[in-house]
Amino acid sequence: MDRRLYWFLALLLPVMAWSYLAPHDRFTWWLESAPAVAGVGLILGFQRKFPLSTLLLVLIGLHCVVLVVGGHYTYAQVPLGEWAKGWFGWTRNDYDKLGHFTQGFVPAVLARELLLRTSPLGGPRPSRWLGFLVVCVCLAFSAFYELVEWFTAVTSGDAANDFLGTQGDPWDTQTDMLWALIGATVSVLVLRRLHDRSLAALARRTGR
Repeated sequence: MDRRLYWFLALLLPVMAWSYLAPHDRFTWWLESAPAVAGVGLILGFQRKFPLSTLLLVLIGLHCVVLVVGGHYTYAQVPLGEWAKGWFGWTRNDYDKLGHFTQGFVPAVLARELLLRTSPLGGPRPSRWLGFLVVCVCLAFSAFYELVEWFTAVTSGDAANDFLGTQGDPWDTQTDMLWALIGATVSVLVLRRLHDRSLAALARRTGR
């Protein structure tokens, strides 16, 4: 196994184990943490066929931490969000907005890497449409996730209240997607060159 993955697992698995032990609600933990669990499984399953760049691995690890911390406490009760309420005078726990910003920021690098490596958008001179399409993919994923939340609420009733985490905000769904859009846009603008260097290092390492 790639040595980078040993570091990835060594740093992430203890956090996931802590999160799994005595969460606020086990059902909510699975709803919130399922993308992290599935993501780690996919990374390990495709490590030989499709190794990821180091930058993307680091970002996925951070995204997983955000997810499992939210799963442990529920997004509406994460201590960081409660502290921020006191610091900034907010009326709600906005940790979920960090989660949705990350939902755009990290998948933007994933989408960019997949498009560069597997589609005609890559090559020696990447398409000018690449950044725009990456943001579109992230916004589409965010909208799909909101549909998943809605479907879960409809089928599970009160059991999904912690998963939704609207905290009485009638515009929660729209602002969730807005933060994902902001995260994706910032990622495309800020991380492009760093991602290119990380992909070049991966190419040298794997000879692909």
